[in-house]
Order: sequence, then C-alpha cells, then structure tokens
Amino acid sequence: MLRPFNSLACLSSVTLILAGDVCNMFLILLSLAPSAKVGFVLLALPRCNSFTSARLTLATMSTSHRPSARNAARRPPYGEQTYPYVSTPRPSESQNAHTTASPLRTPDRDGHHRGNTRVGIVQDVARGSIGSGYGPYAYDPILNRADLGRGGPRPMRRGISNPRPQLARTQTVNTQWGKNLDLDDVLHNPDPARDARMDRSCDIFSARGWANATALFFLLGGLIALFAGYPVIVHFTHPEPQITGFNLGGINGTGQVPLLTKFPSLIDPDTPTSAYTYTGTDGKKYDLVFSDEFNVEGRTFYPGDDPYWEAVDLHYWPTQDLEWYDPAAVTTRDGKLVITLSEVNTHDLNFQSGMIASWNKICFTTGYIEVSISLPGAPTQVGFWPGAWTMGNLGRAGYGATTEGMWPYTYASCDLGTFPNQTTHDNSPFSTVTSELSFLPGQRLSACTCPGSDHPGPDTTVGRGVPEIDIIEALVEIDDTAGLDFRGQVSQSYQVAPYNALRQFNNASSATPIQNTTATKFNHYMGDEFQQTVSALTYIDSSFYGGSAYAPYGLEWFSDPSKRESGYISWYSNGAKTWTLTPDTIGPDPTSEVSARLISEEPMYMIFNLGISPSFQGQDFKHMVFPAEMFIDYVRVYQLPGAKNGLTCDPPNYPTSEYINAHIEAYMNPNLTTWAQAGYTFPRNSLYDGC
Repeated sequence: MLRPFNSLACLSSVTLILAGDVCNMFLILLSLAPSAKVGFVLLALPRCNSFTSARLTLATMSTSHRPSARNAARRPPYGEQTYPYVSTPRPSESQNAHTTASPLRTPDRDGHHRGNTRVGIVQDVARGSIGSGYGPYAYDPILNRADLGRGGPRPMRRGISNPRPQLARTQTVNTQWGKNLDLDDVLHNPDPARDARMDRSCDIFSARGWANATALFFLLGGLIALFAGYPVIVHFTHPEPQITGFNLGGINGTGQVPLLTKFPSLIDPDTPTSAYTYTGTDGKKYDLVFSDEFNVEGRTFYPGDDPYWEAVDLHYWPTQDLEWYDPAAVTTRDGKLVITLSEVNTHDLNFQSGMIASWNKICFTTGYIEVSISLPGAPTQVGFWPGAWTMGNLGRAGYGATTEGMWPYTYASCDLGTFPNQTTHDNSPFSTVTSELSFLPGQRLSACTCPGSDHPGPDTTVGRGVPEIDIIEALVEIDDTAGLDFRGQVSQSYQVAPYNALRQFNNASSATPIQNTTATKFNHYMGDEFQQTVSALTYIDSSFYGGSAYAPYGLEWFSDPSKRESGYISWYSNGAKTWTLTPDTIGPDPTSEVSARLISEEPMYMIFNLGISPSFQGQDFKHMVFPAEMFIDYVRVYQLPGAKNGLTCDPPNYPTSEYINAHIEAYMNPNLTTWAQAGYTFPRNSLYDGC
C-alpha cells in the first residue's frame, strides 16, 4: 500500500498503466487527500508475462486548489514538511544494471512546484519507478515481511545484477505474449500472417476433415435409422394386435381385461370374431372397421345421446311422407334396433315413425356394408317403406336446404350437365326439351364454379354432390294375372344426376350384369324430374318379416379418382350377389350431351328408416297392421387393409366439415327448404353465368 500524500490538495488527472494476467492479482490502494473529495480507488491489476495498458483518468471532484477556511484550521502539523522517497532505477538499454535516480526530491513551497512534484510522484508510481521492487508480486522482491511488520527500515537496492523486464506502456505493448506459454495460450497468441495462410489454405485430403465428415455421416445415418427406419421395421415385423390392453399381452398386471362399457368403440365388443373379416367378390380380404350389434338394452337416439347415431325430429316432406319422424320411435330391445311405425296423430299427421342416421359422425368411402334386417308387417301388407341406405355427407336427409342443387349429383365435368334443367339459355339440346326433362336447379358445387367462390374444396374445379346408394328399399309386388299374388321384393339402386336421355342407363349385360335373372330384374322405375334411378328388384323369402327371421343385405363399393374406370357397386341379398353397376352403366351420353356420372367418391353416411308414402307405393290400409316394427340385428362396415381416410366424414380429398360449419343454419334447421331461405346463394357457374 502506498503511503498517503496528504499534502496534495487536489488531483486533476491520474494516468495508470494497468497490466493484465488471468493468474495473479495485486491491489493498489490509492488514498487521496480529503480535500480532493475523491476517496479511495481500489484497482485490481493483473500481472502476466506481457502487458496491456489502459488509461484511467480520475477527474477531481474539488472545485478549488485552495483549502477551505474550515479545513485550514484542521491543517495537519506535517503539512509544510517534505518527505524523501526512493526512486527505483530505470532500466538501461545499454547496461544490464539499473542506474540510480536522485534519491531525494525536495518540493518547493510554491504551489506550482508542489503540483509538478505531486504529478511526478503519481507518474512514477504508474511507471513502476516507485514501489515496483516491493511486495510478494514485485519483479525483484527484496523486503522481509517480518521486518515490515516490525516497522524496520526499508532498504534500497542498487546495482541489480539481472536486468528487470521493461514495464508495459501504451507505446511499448508487444503483440507476443512471451515465452513459457500455457497449454491454452495458443488461443491468445495470434499470428496474423499464420492465420491468413490458414484461412487461404484448403486441403480436401485433410485427415481431420475426412474424420469429421465420416463422423457426421454416421451420426446422421444413426438418427435416420432411429427415427425413420426403426418405426418402419417395427410396423412390418410386428402385426397389430387384435385386442387392447395395458401390457404386452393385451392384459394388465393381474391378467384381467377391464370392461369399460362407458367408452364407445368403433367395433362393437359383441361382434363375433368370425365376422372380423370379409372376402369380396374380387377375392380380396376386407377388415371390419365399424360395427354395432345393438345389444345394449334401451338405447335412445335423441341428439347427443349416442356417439354414432342420431334420430331426426321432422316431417320428410321431399317424398310426401304420411308420417312424422320422432326420436321416441327408435330404441333397442332384445338385442335389436327397433323402429316403430304407429298410427298416432302428431304434428297434423296420422302416423309417427323413426329415422336414424350417422350423418357427420360415421362415414365411409369404399368398402362393404352389411345390415341384417327383418322387415315390418308381412308380404301381404302393402304400403310400408322400410329403407337402409347411404348418402353423401354434404347433404343431410330431411334438410331440404342442404340437398338443393346437391342431390343426387355425382358429376365432375364442366359442361351443360351442371346447368339448371340440363339446358342452355337457348333451351338446347333439343332432346332434353322434347323428352323427359330435369327440374333440378343445376349443380350447386360444380367443376365450373368460379375461382374464389363458396366451395368446400379441395378447389373450385372439383365437382361435389350428394349421391345416394340404397342398400334396400322394401316393397311388395302384386301379380294379378292369375289372381292376387303377393311377393316381397327389395329395390337396390343408385340415384344420379345429371340424366341420360329418357333416363335410360346402359343395361347391357356387359355393362350392368345381373347374377340371377330369375330372382333379379331391372326396375321399370328409372326416376322422375328430380332424379335418375339405376335400380334392380330382387325377390326375398316371405320369412324375413315381423322379426321371425333376418336376412343380411349389403353393398360392395369401390371408387378411385385416379382410376375411375375400375369403380363398381355390387348389391347383395341374403348373402348372395344380385347385380353390379359399372362406370359403363352411367357413362357419357351424346344424346343429352352429358359426360360420365361417377361411381360415388364422396364420404357416405348410413340411414335407417321406416316410412309410409304413396309416392313410393300405395297403401292397403285395410290389411296393414299398426304398430309395425322394423328390426335391425346388426350393421357392419368392412374396408380393404390400408385404406386411407376410409372411415371419416371429412377426408382431405373430399372435405365437408368446414363447409358444413360455415353453413350450419341450413344443416340444423329442417324447416328451411331452399338454400336461399338459409341466407346463402349459389356460386356462379363460369359457363352458365360467367365469372
């Protein structure tokens, strides 16, 4: 520690040369006179083999060189005395020994001389001329700590045999850090010339570079194998288990399989394992993806009651039905779904029945669906209209606003088939005017939709619609040629738009084959102004009525937008194939100037209902017995293994969810019969309206 020089009244500036090192630190405590109002400055000066310099300027806080009157009375008694000091010899470049400066400096009482002397003392301290030979961190320690502790004399060394290293100054900083470098000092010992050479050099045969590249290659390969290869290997080497559980064997630690009855499952646990697969007519194996055995007693189907089915509460006016559909008419009993048609006055109608649908809950695209049904009444009771059918998810059955301009379109071309009534503004083509006419308002979501219009996607060039595929609609054939003969039949059909001329489809056996012409024949009814129907009728056994016996009815359906020529629909009655519809059945028609209608590519939902309507078949109320019940034992849906987005109502290539939510009023209000009543407009057709 330096002895304080209280005779200094003020200090304008002090320049200290700071040496830096990361290893050793020493402290210099500079004490200034109280009148300087600076206090103490504690500097941490690192020491190393070479030096860096910094300039520290301490600005005085005093406003006058003269002591105040208050401080004059407290002037220390030694204020007028001078103290000698010993100056450390400065190194000589020509000698190995230090020369000795004058040991004594007697300051003059004159303030100017005192100021110069004070500045000189401080500068000597900074240069190391004073104090550099003292202390444990000095270049040449000569003091004995014991002597210092006893306050002994401070000897002065002269004529040192070895030269002292030159102190670091701003003007003499060396770019080299000296000798005896530590292991890491190469990081702090820059050589501009060497570094420039290294920066310009490039050696593709560098062993270190190849080692780095090889390591990165193996690291990247390992990551790919771990996160991409391993899951693929596991997928193909470990078949998916058929049972679920909490352990490797599909069980928990106790060996028990929990029965979680409150959690719905796409496959009903009551479905027998023998029904988990199905072999199609093409020989391919199908997997069960959805089933409902209806074994839970007393199920209800009001909105929100069931995860897969919902019963409607409305009058099905599009087909002039005589009944009101009420959710109370649908329940489960004795392991069956039961729909009851009662002669009850409700909503100004004389009958009440039920309809349930999986709309916007369970849809499927391609596959095989099978429904086991026992029909209502008896073959001698004419007038019931039981149905099991499917429809595109963009239209909700019974909600007229949603089906206007959508049902039963299955069309992807941009031509006059999308126009209202299938005619142009000048009423062409002539065949459409002079023959059976379409009264449809035009395809609302056609491939002609103007860009940026209200369209569900995936873009406006994709034609969308609501086709209908009927698994069965049951009726009774009355043969009066040899007395009254009643035989039960099921109509299995496909509803399409736009229409062929005279609504006549291609019924050639090569295009539309019938498996057994004795049991199955084409339906003479081919539609009306609102639909074209491609249908066949098949006789059924008289035992499949009234809950006494059940027959499985099904349809096998395949479509592929990339291979439309390979699509087909095949129908089944009591497990036997009845007939098949192919793309040639509903191909292009040059007479009506329409292009091919598609085998449905839309996601389809399921509908089960029991109605009564003179538009389907007249009623023989004298022989009809009420209440009448339709029974469904099960419904099962199968699809090919690996089918993508096959069991969803919102597949990416035919989305529906966003469009439905954007027009939710139309899909929730059955009293709206047109799209305009719901507050929406048809998008413009680029060919018919222009964009």
